[in-house]
Amino acid sequence: MNKTAKEIRQAFLDFFASKGHQIVPSAPIVVKNDPTLMFTNAGMNQFKDLFLGEAPIKYPRVADTQRCLRVSGKHNDLEEVGIDTYHHTMFEMLGNWSFGDYFKKEAIEWSWELLTDVLKLDKERLYVSVFEGDEKEGLPMDTEAYNYWKALVPESRILKGSKKDNFWEMGDTGPCGPCSEIHFDNRTDEERAKVDGASLVNADDPQVIEIWNNVFMEFNRLKDGSLKKLPAQHVDTGMGFERLVRVIQAKTSNYDTDVFIPLIDFIAKSSAVNYNSNATPTDSDWGQAVAMRVMADHIRAISFAIADGQLPSNNKAGYVIRRILRRAVRYAYQYLGFKEPFLNKLVPILAAQFKGVFDELITQQDFVQKVILEEENSFLRTLENGINRFEKYISENKGEKINGAFAFELYDTYGFPIDLTELMAREKGLSVDMDGFNAELQKQKERSRAATAIDAGDWVVVNDGEEVDFVGYDATEAKSRILKYRQVKAKGVEQYQLVLDVTPFYAESGGQVGDRGILTGDGEEVIINDTKKENGLIIHFTDQLPKNLESEFLARVDLHSRTLTENNHSATHLLHAALKSVLGEHVNQKGSLVNEDVLRFDFSHFAKVTEEELSKIEAIVNQKVRANIPLKEERNVPYQKALDSGVTALFGEKYGDYVRVITFDDHYSKELCGGTHVKATGQIGFFKIVSESAVAAGVRRIEAITADKAEEYIVAQTRLLGTVKELLKNPKDVTRSLETLLEENNKLKKEIEKTILERAAALKDRLKENAKIIDGVRFIAAEVNLPNTDAIKNLAYQVKDIVDNLFLVLASNIDGKPNLTVMISENLVQEKGLNAGTIVRELAKEIQGGGGGQPFFATAGGKNPEGIASALAKAESFLK
Repeated sequence: MNKTAKEIRQAFLDFFASKGHQIVPSAPIVVKNDPTLMFTNAGMNQFKDLFLGEAPIKYPRVADTQRCLRVSGKHNDLEEVGIDTYHHTMFEMLGNWSFGDYFKKEAIEWSWELLTDVLKLDKERLYVSVFEGDEKEGLPMDTEAYNYWKALVPESRILKGSKKDNFWEMGDTGPCGPCSEIHFDNRTDEERAKVDGASLVNADDPQVIEIWNNVFMEFNRLKDGSLKKLPAQHVDTGMGFERLVRVIQAKTSNYDTDVFIPLIDFIAKSSAVNYNSNATPTDSDWGQAVAMRVMADHIRAISFAIADGQLPSNNKAGYVIRRILRRAVRYAYQYLGFKEPFLNKLVPILAAQFKGVFDELITQQDFVQKVILEEENSFLRTLENGINRFEKYISENKGEKINGAFAFELYDTYGFPIDLTELMAREKGLSVDMDGFNAELQKQKERSRAATAIDAGDWVVVNDGEEVDFVGYDATEAKSRILKYRQVKAKGVEQYQLVLDVTPFYAESGGQVGDRGILTGDGEEVIINDTKKENGLIIHFTDQLPKNLESEFLARVDLHSRTLTENNHSATHLLHAALKSVLGEHVNQKGSLVNEDVLRFDFSHFAKVTEEELSKIEAIVNQKVRANIPLKEERNVPYQKALDSGVTALFGEKYGDYVRVITFDDHYSKELCGGTHVKATGQIGFFKIVSESAVAAGVRRIEAITADKAEEYIVAQTRLLGTVKELLKNPKDVTRSLETLLEENNKLKKEIEKTILERAAALKDRLKENAKIIDGVRFIAAEVNLPNTDAIKNLAYQVKDIVDNLFLVLASNIDGKPNLTVMISENLVQEKGLNAGTIVRELAKEIQGGGGGQPFFATAGGKNPEGIASALAKAESFLK
């Protein structure tokens, strides 16, 4: 009997545990402290700092299964997902690593042992590849790997691969090295007899696929393109879990395994459409099969990204998740007839599948499902609006081709993939200007690249040493030396990044902004503008380098800024606990920003927080501030021990084996946190909520201020109240006085509106009397004196009610700004082809303006009131 997916995953982990590997948890799918990545796209991402030598090695041998996402940047598989049988958005990467411990021999022998002895794959169907060398790089063939394989595999199944296929690089710079891939030939015996599998390796054959890659990290790629030997040799391996399950379960598609079938079965049953896994592009049910695969795949990426803290949004990583979600909804809508939200119903099935593997999802199942439901509702409305926009475009534009810029607008604004626009166009007997569409798409890509491009030079070593000693919890200044620096350019601005051996500067993390401050040495001061983390390394940003880089410096944090930031950070902890107390235990932090001016706290909650609830929350926090609760800080607490003590941990954060616990009263607030905090809550002074709003489906945001800012706010509000009282002649009851004033104002407004309506009624009859009949059309063109555009619109509709075959043009001058209104009877729009939108745009040229609207009603505004007379005169020409 074939092993289940769960059994296969466990067999991998058990095997490497038996070889002395530490089994570590998956890092979140959303990357926090690496500016070069939005998502974890390979198993090695969480170990980059170890490969770069920027963090101490705790375990020389490690193995895990890592959630990965590849839909943007260099690794972009999105458009293949669902079309073929083996690409995915989210996938699991099974990996084993050696950090300076074992190398090629063990990696090769163990991979072969696991696949053939433990998992029982057919040796005759396996092919391996090694790096053939590269003359331009001065790299010889990897004969070491070749010889180790030769002891296990016939030479006819050891293939020599080019740099493209067999030399792995993390990016344009960084650790790299030759790799050795393992491929499996999944074809039938008849097919294998006809064509040698060796010829199909790395040839995009859907049945001859790579399942494992052993990367041997030997070099560091420098900025100038040259290769430098690494001081230690590492092994980085990655095996695609979904592909491995497929070959072990003897399937021809990843989607036919028990990784995806529970999801696909539910989709098929719910849509009353049979899933044909063998459908081809020429089959009538091809689109339906692709749609089911897309939905089953995409729900995994969407759900785990949300569980790891990335909500769908309109920028950066959030936009990627929204795009994946909308692609799935669009396929469900277009091919399976799901006109109502459905994708969210897959979350419970997915959560159950990963129970005991990635429990982040089952723990947050309700939250994730509700976020997806709201996103689906929103996009289905957008989809409908886009279809209406398409229909309007067709009605207003003649020709056989859809404009490429318009097709791009549907793609960019309404989330319409180009193939959907092409399908809708074909139904109308039209085609799409693809050259124009691709030109607009390329412009967008170039804009995006320009906005995010960071050009970083190589690190220049100044003093020996790798580890950075952060002393910022206990001190705000320290004597430091520069270990290394590099020059970076972003958005045309040049800066420098410094790494110090000892630093009191807190690096941006966990919502708290990075410290600013000064480096002082040899009689000069260098301003530190910001501090950030990159792969665990603390980096200081400055606009200039010190003249003497080897000098000893005094690194001093801006104490005023740090103190105010600490006030706000500690206040977020008090706020989090108060929210749970007032709203319920379902409240969890979903994001935060803490700087010297404000604290912003995002949290899971599915209703607006009422004024009464906000008052309770504010009162609780201020009680804790006045209680002057001392900070209890515990460092290097074993992670599990901290969890067992009832500490609050955040979803989407990667915690190490040892953590820092911040407590303000054991019975009130106890959280895992790496930020800086007040010594006692009294330092916060006062806490004031200034706003509460929605951020996304199921996520609310509170903004608040403390200390100096809160005091300034209260003083300003008190002054404002004093001014209001003075204007109202200092009444005893300010609220009642304002209510009386508003009542009087509303009464006056109604009287004015009544007067305007009476004027409009009189104008209506006068306009009817002055109508000119031209070729059976009652033409009216006049300037009217009414105070606003709503009154003019109302008048136009009144005239339409009493005049048949109407072509009405009204002009007005409202506060020096000319306005035009065109109203046309619907029968004239149909019979004579008159279009108010087209006409008003033409007339607007006379008043130096523009406008538009519907075929029967349109308006325009302009800058030149002197052109009103000529606009009215020109209107008659549309009937001749």
